[in-house]
Amino acid sequence: MNAVNMVESLDPAEIPDTTFGHLDRLSDGRGLFEHAIGADHREGHGYCTDDNARLLVVTSRAPRDELAKHLSHLALNFVLDAFNDKGECRNRMDQTGHWADRPRVNESWGRSIWGLGSAIRLHDDASVREMALKGFECAVQQRSPRTRAMAFAAIGASEVLTTHPGHAGARSLLADTLALIPQIPAGRWAWPEPRLTCENATLAEAVIAAGAALHSEADLRRGLAMLTWLLNHETRDGHLSVTGAAGRGPNDEGPSIDQRPVEVAAMADACWRAFELTGDTTWTLGIAMAVRWFNGHNDANLPMHDPASGGGFDCLERDRVNINQGAEASISFISTMQRGRSLSPAVPAP
Repeated sequence: MNAVNMVESLDPAEIPDTTFGHLDRLSDGRGLFEHAIGADHREGHGYCTDDNARLLVVTSRAPRDELAKHLSHLALNFVLDAFNDKGECRNRMDQTGHWADRPRVNESWGRSIWGLGSAIRLHDDASVREMALKGFECAVQQRSPRTRAMAFAAIGASEVLTTHPGHAGARSLLADTLALIPQIPAGRWAWPEPRLTCENATLAEAVIAAGAALHSEADLRRGLAMLTWLLNHETRDGHLSVTGAAGRGPNDEGPSIDQRPVEVAAMADACWRAFELTGDTTWTLGIAMAVRWFNGHNDANLPMHDPASGGGFDCLERDRVNINQGAEASISFISTMQRGRSLSPAVPAP
């Protein structure tokens, strides 16, 4: 049976409690540290814009949480500081607060636009929404030749259009993203790239979101077809078996090793987007499987979060987990549970 031919719901008991306490402990007055040893932050590795942009996304989804509000201000300031006047974005800051790279238009640029768009749509503080919109209007001047960067940016631009439907910059970015992402090839490998790489579901989500926002039924169908194929391809024995760090090609067999939680969060987000825009409840299975992956319904049958700290583990290996609880993994855990709660309204938001 194809994965998306099933309807699924989550019992509230399946969704672990989540708080922003672990992310707060990974932060200081500048922003969110990138890496951790166990549950403790690694100051020497510094900060990155990628993770602070992700932090802005998940905290903007939690308007009633006071700690989330604090962290959203921290993340927004970090992201805005990463941009130059041309809309290019830096990604690496050392532990002393100095930027360690030059501005570029790559994935950190795209994730920052995603974070800004999320704040514009979801944050309950008008001043945050106003600052985020100014940052978005600066960043949207740029375009990236990289499909993942444009996909992240497109998701943010689609969020902007929900509250600013006439925003020309957002509409233009969405059109450019749809033009950049290749069409689905014919044959068994029905994916627009020769290999699956990282955050693959984000590519499908971007096409879905852009197609819906621009009223392009053909692109909406294209994105849904991409997500259908990917969810089926990354389902194994009734659970998610996402692409690992080395990628996956047409002839690769068996489960991937080094599976990262961000892949699972991307799948949950994409299935949530498909559900939100189409009302088709069959997409709830992808969200439910993503939640259960963190609970141990995965290739190693091991839980991927720490109930004591509230953090997510960095990586699922063949028969064990990497127990470090860095920013990316911990945000991915919270993000996935946020999507899970959309299927269980009785469960309060974090």
